[in-house]
Amino acid sequence: MSATGGKLPAERAQARRFGKTRSAQSSAVLEDYVELIADLLAESGEARPTDIARRVGVSHATAIKTIARLKRDGMATSKPYRGVFLTPAGEALAERVRVRHRLVVDLLLAIGVPAEAAEADAEGIEHHVSDATLKVFTQFLQQKP
Repeated sequence: MSATGGKLPAERAQARRFGKTRSAQSSAVLEDYVELIADLLAESGEARPTDIARRVGVSHATAIKTIARLKRDGMATSKPYRGVFLTPAGEALAERVRVRHRLVVDLLLAIGVPAEAAEADAEGIEHHVSDATLKVFTQFLQQKP
Protein backbone atom coordinates (compact mmCIF):
# COMPACT_ATOMS: atom_id res chain seq x y z
CA MET A 1 0.00 0.00 0.00
CA SER A 2 1.17 3.55 -0.65
CA ALA A 3 1.17 6.40 1.84
CA THR A 4 -2.19 7.47 0.41
CA GLY A 5 -3.73 4.04 1.01
CA GLY A 6 -3.85 3.03 -2.66
CA LYS A 7 -1.65 0.82 -4.74
CA LEU A 8 2.02 1.59 -5.15
CA PRO A 9 2.78 3.84 -8.12
CA ALA A 10 4.72 2.44 -11.05
CA GLU A 11 8.41 1.98 -10.20
CA ARG A 12 9.66 4.65 -12.60
CA ALA A 13 7.08 7.18 -11.44
CA GLN A 14 7.96 6.55 -7.82
CA ALA A 15 11.69 6.71 -8.53
CA ARG A 16 11.18 10.06 -10.31
CA ARG A 17 9.31 11.41 -7.28
CA PHE A 18 11.99 10.30 -4.84
CA GLY A 19 14.69 11.65 -7.17
CA LYS A 20 12.95 15.02 -7.28
CA THR A 21 12.89 15.11 -3.49
CA ARG A 22 16.61 14.26 -3.21
CA SER A 23 17.45 16.93 -5.75
CA ALA A 24 15.32 19.51 -3.94
CA GLN A 25 17.00 18.68 -0.63
CA SER A 26 20.43 19.15 -2.17
CA SER A 27 19.57 22.53 -3.67
CA ALA A 28 17.60 23.66 -0.60
CA VAL A 29 20.79 24.30 1.37
CA LEU A 30 22.26 26.48 -1.38
CA GLU A 31 18.97 28.32 -1.79
CA ASP A 32 18.78 29.02 1.94
CA TYR A 33 22.35 30.34 1.92
CA VAL A 34 21.87 32.71 -1.04
CA GLU A 35 18.61 33.99 0.44
CA LEU A 36 20.30 34.62 3.79
CA ILE A 37 23.37 36.22 2.19
CA ALA A 38 21.10 38.56 0.21
CA ASP A 39 19.20 39.48 3.38
CA LEU A 40 22.40 40.12 5.35
CA LEU A 41 23.84 42.25 2.55
CA ALA A 42 20.62 44.26 2.32
CA GLU A 43 20.43 44.79 6.07
CA SER A 44 24.04 45.40 7.06
CA GLY A 45 26.06 45.56 3.85
CA GLU A 46 28.05 42.45 4.67
CA ALA A 47 27.57 38.70 5.01
CA ARG A 48 30.35 37.22 7.12
CA PRO A 49 30.72 33.43 7.32
CA THR A 50 30.44 33.63 11.12
CA ASP A 51 27.08 35.41 10.88
CA ILE A 52 25.87 32.98 8.22
CA ALA A 53 26.85 29.98 10.38
CA ARG A 54 25.03 31.36 13.43
CA ARG A 55 21.86 32.20 11.51
CA VAL A 56 21.74 28.87 9.68
CA GLY A 57 22.57 27.03 12.90
CA VAL A 58 25.66 25.21 11.68
CA SER A 59 29.35 25.21 12.55
CA HIS A 60 31.67 27.79 11.02
CA ALA A 61 33.40 24.97 9.09
CA THR A 62 30.09 23.81 7.61
CA ALA A 63 29.25 27.35 6.53
CA ILE A 64 32.68 27.75 4.92
CA LYS A 65 32.21 24.46 3.04
CA THR A 66 28.80 25.51 1.72
CA ILE A 67 30.07 28.98 0.78
CA ALA A 68 32.89 27.29 -1.15
CA ARG A 69 30.24 25.28 -3.03
CA LEU A 70 28.35 28.50 -3.83
CA LYS A 71 31.58 29.99 -5.16
CA ARG A 72 32.29 26.89 -7.30
CA ASP A 73 28.73 27.07 -8.66
CA GLY A 74 29.21 30.74 -9.60
CA MET A 75 26.67 32.01 -7.06
CA ALA A 76 29.01 33.87 -4.71
CA THR A 77 32.38 35.51 -4.36
CA SER A 78 34.34 36.56 -1.32
CA LYS A 79 36.94 39.13 -0.48
CA PRO A 80 39.54 38.79 2.27
CA TYR A 81 38.34 40.45 5.47
CA ARG A 82 35.11 41.53 3.75
CA GLY A 83 32.80 38.52 3.71
CA VAL A 84 30.65 36.95 1.03
CA PHE A 85 28.92 38.63 -1.91
CA LEU A 86 26.47 37.25 -4.45
CA THR A 87 27.18 37.17 -8.15
CA PRO A 88 24.37 38.20 -10.52
CA ALA A 89 23.43 34.50 -10.74
CA GLY A 90 23.35 34.27 -6.94
CA GLU A 91 21.23 37.41 -6.70
CA ALA A 92 18.79 36.00 -9.26
CA LEU A 93 18.51 32.74 -7.33
CA ALA A 94 17.97 34.60 -4.05
CA GLU A 95 15.15 36.59 -5.65
CA ARG A 96 13.49 33.44 -7.06
CA VAL A 97 13.68 31.78 -3.65
CA ARG A 98 12.29 34.89 -1.94
CA VAL A 99 9.34 35.01 -4.35
CA ARG A 100 8.63 31.29 -3.85
CA HIS A 101 8.82 31.71 -0.09
CA ARG A 102 6.45 34.67 -0.09
CA LEU A 103 3.96 32.84 -2.32
CA VAL A 104 3.94 29.76 -0.08
CA VAL A 105 3.53 31.92 3.04
CA ASP A 106 0.68 33.87 1.42
CA LEU A 107 -1.11 30.64 0.47
CA LEU A 108 -0.70 29.15 3.95
CA LEU A 109 -2.02 32.35 5.52
CA ALA A 110 -4.96 32.38 3.10
CA ILE A 111 -6.04 28.90 4.18
CA GLY A 112 -5.83 29.81 7.86
CA VAL A 113 -2.37 28.68 8.97
CA PRO A 114 -1.11 30.92 11.81
CA ALA A 115 1.58 33.38 10.70
CA GLU A 116 4.48 31.86 12.69
CA ALA A 117 3.66 28.34 11.46
CA ALA A 118 3.25 29.61 7.89
CA GLU A 119 6.72 31.19 7.94
CA ALA A 120 8.33 28.08 9.45
CA ASP A 121 6.54 25.63 7.14
CA ALA A 122 7.30 27.71 4.05
CA GLU A 123 11.03 27.20 4.74
CA GLY A 124 10.63 23.55 3.78
CA ILE A 125 7.82 23.70 1.26
CA GLU A 126 9.41 26.42 -0.89
CA HIS A 127 12.21 24.06 -1.92
CA HIS A 128 10.03 21.10 -2.83
CA VAL A 129 7.00 22.60 -4.56
CA SER A 130 6.92 22.42 -8.35
CA ASP A 131 6.46 25.34 -10.71
CA ALA A 132 3.10 23.85 -11.73
CA THR A 133 1.94 23.89 -8.10
CA LEU A 134 3.23 27.43 -7.60
CA LYS A 135 1.21 28.51 -10.63
CA VAL A 136 -1.95 27.03 -9.07
CA PHE A 137 -1.11 28.73 -5.75
CA THR A 138 -0.90 32.05 -7.58
CA GLN A 139 -4.19 31.46 -9.38
CA PHE A 140 -5.88 30.52 -6.11
CA LEU A 141 -4.63 33.65 -4.37
CA GLN A 142 -5.70 35.87 -7.26
CA GLN A 143 -9.25 34.48 -7.04
CA LYS A 144 -9.55 35.15 -3.32
CA PRO A 145 -11.53 38.29 -2.51
